[in-house]
This record gives sequence, C-alpha cells and structure tokens, in this order.
Amino acid sequence: MRRYGHPPEEGTRYTPRAGVYAILPQGGSLLLTHQAEPDPEFQLPGGGVDPGESPLRALHREVYEETGWHIADARRVGVYKRYAYMPEYDKWAEKLCTIYVARPVRPKGAPTEPGHSAIWMPADMAVDLMADPGSVAMVARLIR
Repeated sequence: MRRYGHPPEEGTRYTPRAGVYAILPQGGSLLLTHQAEPDPEFQLPGGGVDPGESPLRALHREVYEETGWHIADARRVGVYKRYAYMPEYDKWAEKLCTIYVARPVRPKGAPTEPGHSAIWMPADMAVDLMADPGSVAMVARLIR
C-alpha cells in the first residue's frame, strides 16, 4: 500500500485509524473543508470510521458534518496510509485513508463540525493548497 507523508518515527506507538474522505467535484471545482484548528488547512471532507459504522455511512456523516452537504453515488477510487499526530485525540495514528469520489447533491445547512467551513475551490488550486499529500495525489490523479 502506498504511504504518503512522513515515515513512522522509531519508538512511537501508533494506533490504527480507518478514515474515509470524499473528492466532491462540480463544474471544475471541488467542495473542500477548511479546518481552522489546530492548524488552519484545506482538506478533503471526511474522517474516522466509528466502531460498528460502515465506511459509506461514515463518509456521508463526515461530509455532512464538515460541509453541510448531502452526497450521492460514492465510489471508491483509492487507499493509502499515513502516519500523523492527531492533537484533537492526543495520539499518534497509523491512518488508513480510503478515498471516494461522490456527487455533491445539495447543501442542508452550515457545517456542524466546530471550526469547519465548506469551500468551493477550482480543482487545480485545491491541489496546490490541500495539506495532506495523499489527498493531493488522489485529486491530481483524478483531474489529469
């Protein structure tokens, strides 16, 4: 499996964490989330799969929480691994990131996740501004 970002640090204990993320294209732009804290950054909407939750259910929940949008027609396009510190949980994680492409259907309201904003951005600009190198690679592959 492809790994993006920093290699694991020797002596650090990593907790496995499954996550799902959505590439949401429409008219040459992508719907991203901007997370204000702990570090301001643009991201693909998504996040962790809760215990007992299916990946697709988690995808719909996370996209709604971070953007306020409902989605449809999700299809898996890739998976990668990354090692990262998760300050909101105060733990190091071995993240297994599954990426989907889905159709943004309609906004239902503002994001419910504190500190998140829904942002439409031209796809080529998103590649330059997103923080996660794995997400960048997946989007770049999709828009080629």
